[in-house]
Amino acid sequence: MSTHASMKELIEFVAKSLVNDPSQVTVSEIKGQNSLTLELRVGPEDMGRVIGKGGRTVNAMRTLVQVGAAGQGKRVTLEVIEGFS
Repeated sequence: MSTHASMKELIEFVAKSLVNDPSQVTVSEIKGQNSLTLELRVGPEDMGRVIGKGGRTVNAMRTLVQVGAAGQGKRVTLEVIEGFS
């Protein structure tokens, strides 16, 4: 399993554990040359749960993916997006 896939799965697992409607949680990847952006989409009613008080929850998730990627010299960012596009 690649590191990118495991980070994506980690974020998906954490987000689904936090929200009321796990069926609306999706994580998509946008790959760059030395970077990866993970887009986390949740339902509008679950945005507060994922972001957390003062952004603490989403910042903790960002730290997890950054630490996981740092060992491989990659840059990973996590963006939270409401709903589906």
